[in-house]
Amino acid sequence: MLNPNLDTIQLTKEEYERYSRHIILPEVGLEGQKKLKAASVLCVGTGGLGSPLLLYLAAAGIGNLGIVDFDVVDQSNLHRQIIHSQSWVGKPKIASAKQRILEINPHCQVDLYETRLSADNALDIFKSYDVVVDGTDNFPTRYLVNDACVLLDKPNVYGSIFRFEGQATVFNYQDGPNYRDLYPEPPPPGMVPSCAEGGVLGVLPGIIGTIQANETIKVILGTGRTLSGRLLLYNALEMTFRELKLRPNPVRPVIDRLIDYDMFCGIPQASQEAEEERQAIAEMTVVELHQILTGGREDILLVDVRNPNEYEIARIPGSVLIPLPDIESGHGVDKVKHLVNGQRLIVHCKMGGRSAKALAILKQHGIEGTNVKGGILAWSQEVDPSIPQY
Repeated sequence: MLNPNLDTIQLTKEEYERYSRHIILPEVGLEGQKKLKAASVLCVGTGGLGSPLLLYLAAAGIGNLGIVDFDVVDQSNLHRQIIHSQSWVGKPKIASAKQRILEINPHCQVDLYETRLSADNALDIFKSYDVVVDGTDNFPTRYLVNDACVLLDKPNVYGSIFRFEGQATVFNYQDGPNYRDLYPEPPPPGMVPSCAEGGVLGVLPGIIGTIQANETIKVILGTGRTLSGRLLLYNALEMTFRELKLRPNPVRPVIDRLIDYDMFCGIPQASQEAEEERQAIAEMTVVELHQILTGGREDILLVDVRNPNEYEIARIPGSVLIPLPDIESGHGVDKVKHLVNGQRLIVHCKMGGRSAKALAILKQHGIEGTNVKGGILAWSQEVDPSIPQY
């Protein structure tokens, strides 16, 4: 409730000391600190954005924090997801986040929802919170968060990151625009790489997540100028901030229910197409590849279609780097034709997706090959643990 009865909210002596630098700000004051204590905020995701967001909201004195996540802490998370630590690798993110939050502020109530957010549970989870903060990294969940907030009339504090760039705004606040005004339709499946595929600068989600925390606090306090109606664009390499104006689209479809967001974003269709494409391409396991490489009974050309920086991190001995973008442009196709010279073509990437795409392109040019299931990640897990995982 963004307009609580502040007469019922009291601060302890310890809380006066804890929040003293807030309270002496005229824009916050005792009334504002009571608003923060009375507020409830739901964070969807405890990854790169959720980590700094939750840390700062807890430190600011938000009385009730809810967290939705079903993932576990992975080694590759730790360079940016600063709420988690080495000792929590392999354990639930929400449990890790709760422990860290309570270390920062034991006065904060933390509610955990260890589940995948869906059209079946979103409204029930969201209804108890004043503000929802979107810390997700995929389009189906972003549309789901948006639509649930619209239906329940909840502010949606949005952020997104990729490589060196980030975005932030506040949706569905005081008759302002929502996510569908920015993105009426999702991009084609696979068009936008994930951070696991494209990478992300570790400090970038810290910057954007902190901006989200700042906007959340302003929404609760009812002070300052929020990012509602403005999309903030940040470039970490250039150290620039830009703004785009956002306005509600008068002809946008009415949001009157939650839908199948995977279907809306084309994921089932993409999966079916990918499965049909996969079945048309021969595959082998990393164990089978290892047997071929160590047996020496077969002349092969092993092509790695990852990016050059990935190749520097880890490589399968004897592989030749021909990045997927080169194959897509046609230059790599000519190189494969030149190198294969009657040998058996075997192609791999990080996990098997890009290599399957490369083989589909090569097949159109009359070049048949075999895909390595699981890519170099499976090779590290099943054949050579000395190969770094990333």
